[in-house]
Amino acid sequence: MTSDLIATSRFLSYVLRHNPSAIGATLDDSGWISIDGLLAAATGHGRDINRETLDRIVNATGKRRFEIRGEQIRAAQGHSIPVDLGLDPRQPPALLYHGTVQRFLQRILAEGLKPGERTHVHLSADPATAAAVGARRGRPVILAIQAAALHRSGQQFYRAANGVWLTSHVSPEWIRLHIQD
Repeated sequence: MTSDLIATSRFLSYVLRHNPSAIGATLDDSGWISIDGLLAAATGHGRDINRETLDRIVNATGKRRFEIRGEQIRAAQGHSIPVDLGLDPRQPPALLYHGTVQRFLQRILAEGLKPGERTHVHLSADPATAAAVGARRGRPVILAIQAAALHRSGQQFYRAANGVWLTSHVSPEWIRLHIQD
């Protein structure tokens, strides 16, 4: 994607995940907004985004940050505002992964993974994806999460439309360093 499309994708992520009121938009309880409403609100606040550009962003990113259903759009996950994604609990695989960097490692191993300002902890299905997530902040450290065992203990897991696994938190006893081959 070009730098303009990347900037627009980040702007849309911000609006749809964290602050729709920044452009005078309102999401429904499940995070959906009409595409026309979103584009009009963005244009009204100095971001002229047309449907072709939106479609390029939605279809170009391998991260699949957005979902389109009919004439509505929402962020697939990553919200800091209360949104009911309507996801059913799912049985996770034996291991899920989390990418971070060294400076956060000691705190994670002591306190576990917490959602922070987001509504869920985000986990990846494979180490490569977790490494890419961690690399956004520096040299990645990959954590293996004993997801199936954690699930058996009563923890709920959900899988967003883009494949990201979500849960409320991960206590330290379920976290191991992933040794890369």
